[in-house]
Amino acid sequence: MALHRLFQLSSVLRSAVSLTLRRNIGMSAILFQRAKELDPVQKLFLDKIRDYSNKSKTSGGLVDAGPEYQKNVSEEVTKLQRLYGGGDLVKFPDFKFTDPKLDEGAK
Repeated sequence: MALHRLFQLSSVLRSAVSLTLRRNIGMSAILFQRAKELDPVQKLFLDKIRDYSNKSKTSGGLVDAGPEYQKNVSEEVTKLQRLYGGGDLVKFPDFKFTDPKLDEGAK
């Protein structure tokens, strides 16, 4: 009986160790891949993302958004303000809830 329990425990331990090793080998393969040179498509994609990030930081908003875009945005904002009763659409509204007054039961 004890020998049977020992074999069950060893199989559980063996499966846990194999799972851990597979995960560690998978993670180390990803880390070693990053150390190597990226393939040209990945490099081009990352360069474009970095370029867009730099452009958006310098422009302070959307990249290549012309005056027509700004005009459309202002028109939509005025429509929303007219539709929902004005106010600041950028600020989150303040909700004020009052607690209901509960009457104590007759004593």
